[in-house]
Amino acid sequence: MSAANVERRVAATKADLADAIAERLREVIADAVASRGVAHVVLTGGSMGEASARALAPLDDIDWAHVHLWWGDERFLPTGDAERNETQARVVLIDVVGVPAANVHAMAASDGPDGDDLDAAVARYRDELATVAPQFDIVMLGMGPDTHVASLFPGHATTRVDDTSVVAENDSPKPPPQRISLTFPALNAAREVWLMIAGADKADAVRAASGSTDRTAHPASGVHGRERTIWWLDEAAAGPGA
Repeated sequence: MSAANVERRVAATKADLADAIAERLREVIADAVASRGVAHVVLTGGSMGEASARALAPLDDIDWAHVHLWWGDERFLPTGDAERNETQARVVLIDVVGVPAANVHAMAASDGPDGDDLDAAVARYRDELATVAPQFDIVMLGMGPDTHVASLFPGHATTRVDDTSVVAENDSPKPPPQRISLTFPALNAAREVWLMIAGADKADAVRAASGSTDRTAHPASGVHGRERTIWWLDEAAAGPGA
């Protein structure tokens, strides 16, 4: 991964990290709304996605009427399933702050208009992206211990896709097997990409991905913002010398 425009920000604890991310996200949203009238933010799931969204909710000076929310990936499960990233975000953020329904761009559920047709659900999100044509201000991503980001897993064919914005994953190594994911071109079109990582169990993955240029072997190494890439880490994930 190129070190150009890559920042590393380390907080003492996971809670401190979530607070720092929320404060910076508030600033980015405010700047985007002031400059362009709208902010487009890509949310993520996982423990850091939940922690940062929960920390964001009490910040009452965010103009949510001008914020559009998207997702980097989603588990292809029924609406309201607790394992869906959308469900998590609704519980801790969206329903708490009252984001307008038209501003919430969730990936399709398996009981949605396309039923259990994953390819149709992928095409629906791809079409929505093409219609709205958002310029993502922030793409927020977690990272697994295997260095996967979104639902782009090491060694999978999806890590080599460059000709479309959204792909289906039918064989996720962690359940559920069926998922929808943005591709590297879609993620990397964002102004900023943030990798948000906490816990000692991620320290080896942080070292591996931050020192790699092989996005198929280490997908986290393949994501970068057009203007800035930030690795948000707690001390445990950052490892010795943080």
